[in-house]
Amino acid sequence: MDLIYAEATPPGRGGVSIIRISGAGARRLAEHLAGALPRPRHAYLREIRDTDEILDRALVMWFEEGHSFTGEELAEIHLHGAPVIVRRLGQILTSRSLRLAEAGEFTRRAFLNGRMDLSEVEGLGDLLAAETEAQRRLALRVSSGELARKADHWRSLLIRAGALVESSVDFADEDVPEDVPGEVFELLAELRRDLKEQIAGYAAAERIRNGFEVAVIGPPNAGKSSLINRIARREVALVSDIAGTTRDIIELRLDIRGLAVTLLDTAGLRTSEDVVENLGIDRARTRAAGADLRLHLSPEGKKDDSLWQEGDILVATKSDLHKRAAGLPVSSLTSEGLDLLINQVFDTLSVRAASAALISHQRQLTALSEAYEGLAEVDNLPPELVAEAIRRTASSLDRLLGRIGAEDYLDVIFTSFCIGK
Repeated sequence: MDLIYAEATPPGRGGVSIIRISGAGARRLAEHLAGALPRPRHAYLREIRDTDEILDRALVMWFEEGHSFTGEELAEIHLHGAPVIVRRLGQILTSRSLRLAEAGEFTRRAFLNGRMDLSEVEGLGDLLAAETEAQRRLALRVSSGELARKADHWRSLLIRAGALVESSVDFADEDVPEDVPGEVFELLAELRRDLKEQIAGYAAAERIRNGFEVAVIGPPNAGKSSLINRIARREVALVSDIAGTTRDIIELRLDIRGLAVTLLDTAGLRTSEDVVENLGIDRARTRAAGADLRLHLSPEGKKDDSLWQEGDILVATKSDLHKRAAGLPVSSLTSEGLDLLINQVFDTLSVRAASAALISHQRQLTALSEAYEGLAEVDNLPPELVAEAIRRTASSLDRLLGRIGAEDYLDVIFTSFCIGK
C-alpha cells in the first residue's frame, strides 16, 4: 500500500497538531526527519529537520508492523499547532512521494489488515460522531469488540452443533450417542434466543444512535411554537396569533440527560380550505405518527384521538391563564411545568432506550435477521438440511463481522470518517 499521511487533529491553530504516517517505510521516514528512534511506542523529543533547516521541535514516536492502529508501520509527529508548521511538513512529505490519506483510510487499513472487524469499524464511526452520553456508551461498547465477542460465541455454538450433526450424518451406522440430536437443538435454541433479543433491541439502539423524535402536536394556537422557543431559549419557530402560522416542520435537537432528542414543531391540526396549510397538516400527521413520542398540546388538555399512542404525554398549555384538570399544566410564559415535562419525556424515552441491543445499523440487522430466519424451521428438518442451515447461519454471522461480502459496504461506511482517522 502507499505510504500515506494526514493531520489527525482538527486543522487550524491549536496547542498541538499530530501528523500520522502509515505504511512500509514509516519509521525510516521519521528517522530521516527526526534522527534515530531506537524504541517503538515511546515518545522522543526531537528536532524536525528538512535538510539543514529546523522546522520544529516535536514529540516523535513509531509503532512496528502488527502493533499499530493500522497494522502497518506507523509514525506520529506531535508538532506545535501552528498551521504554517503543519503546511510546511505536508509539503516535505509530499515531496518524498507520500500521499495525503483519504477520509477513513487509516481505519480502512486497520480493517483490511485484520486489526478491526466491520462491526468495530462501524462502532468507531459512531463514537467519532457521538454527541450524547448514551451515544458514546453504545458506540464504545461496539468499537471495543463487544458485538464481535458475541458473534464469536454464537459461532462457537454453531461449530459445536455442526460437528454433532455432521457426525450423525457421516457415522449413522456407527455407535453415535442418542442425545446428540437433542444437544444440537438446545444449542440452536440458545442461539435463536440471543439473536431474537438483539433483533428486538435494534429499534432502541438505532434511536440512541440517530436520536429519538418527539412530535409536538395540537390545534392551531395551542402554544406549540412557544413551547419550542421556551425550551430552546431562543426564537426557533415563528409565533403569531394568526392560526396556521406553522406550515412546515421545524426541528430542535436536544441533549436530554444523555439522550439525543429532536423536537418536531408541527402545523396546527384542523380542517382548512388553504391548500398549502393542508399540505403542512398532512405532513405533520405523517411525521407525528412515525415519531417515538407525541406531546398532545391544547389549553383544554385534550388529546388528538387519531394520533394518540400508548405512552404519549398530554399537556395543558397556557397554565398562567387558566388551570385545567387534564394533562400536565405548562406555561411557556412563566416556565411552569417545563422541567416536569422534560423529565417525563426523558423517563419515557429512557425506558425504551434500556432495551437497546448492540446492533444499530441496518446492515447489522439484516445479517442477524438472515441468521435467525435460517434457523427458524430447523427443528423439523432432517440432519442433512440442519447441517446446511447451520452453514448458512455461520455465513450470515461472517457478514456481520465483514469476514465475507464487506466490499459492498466499505465505501459507504468510510464516507462518514474524517481525514486522519
